[in-house]
Amino acid sequence: MAKEKRDEIVSTMTSTQQRMMDLEPNPEIKSKEVYDGLKPAVGSEDDAQSRRSNTEGIREVFQSDDPALRMKMHLVNNAIDEIGFTPYHWKLFVLNGFGYAVDSLLILLQSLVQPQVAKEMNPSFPRGLTIALYIGLLLGALFWGLTADTIGRKWAFNTSLIICSVFAIVAGWANSYPVLGFFVALSAFGGGGNLILDTTVFLEFLPSRKQYLLTLLAAWWGVGQTVAGLVAWPLLANFSCETATNCTRSNNMGWRYVWWTLGGLVLLMSIARIVVVRLKETPKYLLSKGKDEEVVKMLQGLAKKYNRPCSLTLGALKEFGEIYQPQGGAFWGGGGKGMWMATKRGVSEMSGHLKGLFVDRRMTITTLLVWFSWGLIGLAYPLYNVFLPEYLASRGASFGGGSVYQTYRDYAISNTIGIFGPLLAAFLCEVRYFGRRGTMVIGAITTSMKQFMSPKSRLDGTEISNNLLTVTFLFAYTAVRSPSQNLAFTCMIYFWLNVYYGTLYAYTPEVLPSAHRATGNGLAVGINRVMGIFAAVVATYADTKTDAPIFVCAALFLVMAGSAVGMRLEPYGRRSA
Repeated sequence: MAKEKRDEIVSTMTSTQQRMMDLEPNPEIKSKEVYDGLKPAVGSEDDAQSRRSNTEGIREVFQSDDPALRMKMHLVNNAIDEIGFTPYHWKLFVLNGFGYAVDSLLILLQSLVQPQVAKEMNPSFPRGLTIALYIGLLLGALFWGLTADTIGRKWAFNTSLIICSVFAIVAGWANSYPVLGFFVALSAFGGGGNLILDTTVFLEFLPSRKQYLLTLLAAWWGVGQTVAGLVAWPLLANFSCETATNCTRSNNMGWRYVWWTLGGLVLLMSIARIVVVRLKETPKYLLSKGKDEEVVKMLQGLAKKYNRPCSLTLGALKEFGEIYQPQGGAFWGGGGKGMWMATKRGVSEMSGHLKGLFVDRRMTITTLLVWFSWGLIGLAYPLYNVFLPEYLASRGASFGGGSVYQTYRDYAISNTIGIFGPLLAAFLCEVRYFGRRGTMVIGAITTSMKQFMSPKSRLDGTEISNNLLTVTFLFAYTAVRSPSQNLAFTCMIYFWLNVYYGTLYAYTPEVLPSAHRATGNGLAVGINRVMGIFAAVVATYADTKTDAPIFVCAALFLVMAGSAVGMRLEPYGRRSA
């Protein structure tokens, strides 16, 4: 039936429209000209025409097999490029970035307060909070990811962070370990959708010239961890019991102050996301749902507000007919009756979103490798954080007594350095010889080892230099014996890890089709959370004093580099579909 529908649409198109379906990148347009030739700060018609002419020959990263959707997406991308970058986009960058920060803040927060919680509550399973956190993040990623492709981005975007903040504040009043774990999981459930929604919403408003900002958005990850470290530093250092002996609520309020302070901050920012941004539904989501009139209204309204031209019209979209929708109400007519029909439609729609991630060989390979990479980093990152300190201690490393003050000082310093990793990643993503996949290769390998690349190699296909040195940061880390060495290596690894992480965060939504973007992104992050749970269990029962975990972590990062090489879609010089 899908083929019949597509053939019907093609048969009604003019020859010009059919040629546009097979649009290739304009060979006369160099990548630098494509991006640098657009001046979004200028609103004249001449500059708008320049923006149109510079981008109309650029093909989307992924071409839909629905010709109507393909052409309409191309026109909408042209309109977004014509409008350019506006103050609205800066609001999205800051407040969506804060969503990134919340996710990293939650992950670090539970690890920061865990030692003091354990002293006060003496739990039988010491890593219970870690597992509760990752279960909440897993359920949140799946729920918000799957529903955002069904109910829309706006509702999920505005709701998730409020849920996170409310339960983060409530967690500070917990008087037992199970109750604390329950509220940590609920808070994480709200925050678990941020990585999916923030990248998806931001990307679907971005002009092509500014898509590198999606990678830069990951700098907020380091901001979140830095804020958590800076808040925890004075509160835990001054309001915590020293030992488990006589450790009570009254002399161990520091971890509660941390939850209340950071929960309050998240609540304020979640309110700001609603009041300041006043998010409109994203144009690409509306387009994928066949709401052409709302797409035009939204883009024309954005252009009018910031005095920018927008030549997109409803007639131009209607000219290509209706898009083919294999999911949801398209086959059920009239919305159906009763719970059974509603459930059946929902399952049908989600099934359609999953199938949309495997429509051809290139998309299938890329989707699977992206999910595989998220799983690997979800395992390697927690293992590194859990195993390494115990390994170093067993080898005689001395960190100056490990005082509370020094511990949280080092957290703040290393995470501040980590902020700059995505800055380098955003730059490398726009270098022709690297692109997104090449930047991931560099980030993963440099986290694991020092490496260099042949200047003649290019990563726009599958060519990549294999001139890699085998001296790894992680392997070298096993020689650490002093506080200064520990801090220096930690800063280097956080920096290069964030180069990889930031690029993977951006690459995932960029290569996924807009109609199925939140679903694919949600499943990727969900896989990451599953591996985080697995890492916590391994850390509880495995021998953390052998050198095997160090070699495993280094090997995982090398596999991540190989996975990046195998991905078949490169967003550099192309627009998201």
